[in-house]
This record gives sequence, structure tokens and C-alpha cells, in this order.
Amino acid sequence: MRPCHPRTARGARARAVCAGGLLALLPSCGSTVDSLGYDGADGPPLRPLSGPASYRNAFRDQLGKTDAEINAKIAAAFAQLFHGDPATQAIYVPVGSDRALIQDIYHNDVRTEGIGYAMLIAVELDKRDELDRLWSYARSALQIPDGPAAGYLRSYCEVQGVTVSCLDPFGLQQMVMALIFAHDRYTRAGAPAGPVDYQAEARRLLTLMRHKEDQNGGVVGGVTDTFDATSRLVFDIPDVSAAGVGRPSLEMPGYYQLWAQATGDPFWTSAATAARAYLRRSAHPTTGLFPVRATFAGAPVPGSENFVSEVYRTQLNLVVDWIWVGADGWTGLEADRLLDFFQGQGLTSYGAGFSLDGSVTLNANHDPALVAMNGATALMAQVTDPLPFMTAVWNQDIVTGFTRYYPGLLDLLALLALSGQLRVY
Repeated sequence: MRPCHPRTARGARARAVCAGGLLALLPSCGSTVDSLGYDGADGPPLRPLSGPASYRNAFRDQLGKTDAEINAKIAAAFAQLFHGDPATQAIYVPVGSDRALIQDIYHNDVRTEGIGYAMLIAVELDKRDELDRLWSYARSALQIPDGPAAGYLRSYCEVQGVTVSCLDPFGLQQMVMALIFAHDRYTRAGAPAGPVDYQAEARRLLTLMRHKEDQNGGVVGGVTDTFDATSRLVFDIPDVSAAGVGRPSLEMPGYYQLWAQATGDPFWTSAATAARAYLRRSAHPTTGLFPVRATFAGAPVPGSENFVSEVYRTQLNLVVDWIWVGADGWTGLEADRLLDFFQGQGLTSYGAGFSLDGSVTLNANHDPALVAMNGATALMAQVTDPLPFMTAVWNQDIVTGFTRYYPGLLDLLALLALSGQLRVY
């Protein structure tokens, strides 16, 4: 049985009564009426995406690096993480003749987070073989084939400092975005057919996230949709135990805006709006720091109320929204708050974990993953000097050794963002 997250309060949704021992007794609980407009299909063909007319290259325009230097740095980072020394550098691991996984070396497991991020990197850098191998592995080895959770992918989450098996929505969303980009970059562009039908896979996952309960005829075995139908926010996990609770790092408004373009479904536009509002509610008003978990009202969840490594991903979500959609007035202020806080902690020595108000340092180590995310965040700065943060990303080497998985992925994504190569396809 899948572990559940304890909550101090539940949302008002009627399905929350399914939690606890009743799950063992009842085959289903909650509404069995299909959502408005859902007919069991995966929707119409995807529409082409439209992104920004241009992308800012901060490495070139603000740090004075040449295109050759920038491309060489990114190529070296990709080569190291995907095809470097398996013992000390690579996190990409070939499996058989046509699949590959991303290994979280530190935790000695495989997470959808890593595969999703790697798929996004691969399509951005036109590495189609790596992209196809990663999705083929995820589909064959991680995707649940049957039962109430069919279609979701097995992963791992950190709960109260303990790693547990879970249906983490984070990597699932990365995979969807990568598959839509791949459809536009390869299939729509007339490239030769490959082993993955990007459009079909993306449409299935989009339908899954919105309509899992419709597919099951209600809530079965505690499994829910990924997105709450009322608030349009992402559940911490798609399970009744997470009613009314989310994670700031799960909210990706820039993605949802593109999904609305691709599908013509206004749900995704409202999800983008809801995500931006939730991020504002859950950020500390002075430091800008986010908690690991927060209720949909924005209140930090006890036991998950601090700024720690998982939360760094939230900053990239803001950056992606800023690059692909544009500033909304709050984004620049939030970037300044975050950068001012870390600048006050010491530009070359700030720690890796804090209480939300910044008064308590929980981890004094200087984490290259956070350096990478602060460098990307500097793209959005309005008042704070962004150059020291961008320079720190340029100057740091891709991590090797036991801890290379998480900082390696975030560093490469920061390099793409700061070079104008995190693009819409």
C-alpha cells in the first residue's frame, strides 16, 4: 500500500472521507459523474505552440561570453552528465538497447523528477535519441499498467526527511512538456518517425492528470486527479490524503499556459492563473523563500515548512514562466527578495536550508544546486545586481561524485536559461 502524508487539516472536498481505514472497505468513494465535457477520449490533436519572439542571452549580453564559449560550456556539461564516467560523472544510464534512466546517485533510486528534467534538457538540446530512450524507460518500467493508479508513474518523495514511494506529480509534468516540445520539434517538422508517438503520449498524460477520477468512475483506492478541479492547483500527490495541500515546486504556470495553447482547453489557462496566485500566497513576504509544502490557502504545512533543497525547483518554475510568458509585476519583486536575502547571507557562502523568515540556518553548506537556481533567478531581477549570481553559475563546475544528480540537472538547466536556450518549440 502506498504511504500517505499525514495532514493537520483536510480540504472541503467530499472525497476526503475516503481516507484512512475506509479505503480497505469501500471500492470507491466520491462523485461518479464525469467532468463537464469529458467523453473518455484524449482530446483533439495538439495545436502548434507560439513562444517569445526572442530569448535573452545573459551570458553573452551581460557577462560578455562568446557564443562559442557558451555552446562549449553547455556541450561539456551535457557530455559529462549524460555520457561521462559512469562512476563519478554520469547520471544517464543506458538500459538494454533502447532505454535509459537517470540515477539519483545520492539516494540510489530512480525518480521521475530526474527523468522528466533530463527529457526536457534532451529536447532543448536536440538530443532525440536520449529523449526517446528516457521516455521508453519511464513508460515501460515506471508507468503503472493497471489498477486505480494506471497511467501514473512510480517515483519517490521526501516526507519528514524520509524517502517514500509515491506518485510524484513533478516529473510527470516535465515529461508532458518535453513530449509536446518533441512533437513540435520532430513530428510536426517532418522528421523521420521514431519509437515514440510524442503527441499520443502527451495527450494521454494530459488527460490522465485532469480526468483520472473520470476514468475510474470516481475516487478508487484513494487515487485522485493530479489537479484539483475546484482550485486548479496540483495536489501534493494524487491521493485523498493530500486534499487541500500542495507544493510550490509543483506549480508550473508557464507550462500550463503552453498546454492551453496546445489543447485549446481553458482549464489550463485558469490553472496558470491559480498557480501564480498560489506562489504569491506561499512565498515569505520578506525573504521570498518558499516552504516544501503549503495548503492551497498558502499556509506552510508543519513538518514541511522550511526552505530546503526540494524547494529550489520552484525558482526555475518562476523563471520559465518569465521567459515564456512574461513578467506579471510580482515576479521581479520576488526575484529581488530572494537574491537580496542570499546576498545578505554572503554571496559565496550562503547556506542551503533556512526557516522561511531566514532567522534559522538549517544547513550551512553552500549548495551548487542553489547557486544554479539563484543565477537563473537573476534573469528576473529588477533592482538587485544580477551579475554576481550569473557569474557564479558560469564559474562553477558541474558537480562530480556522490551528490552529482540534483545539482547537475539544475546547473545544466540554469545554463540553458541564462544562455537563451530554454525555448518553446
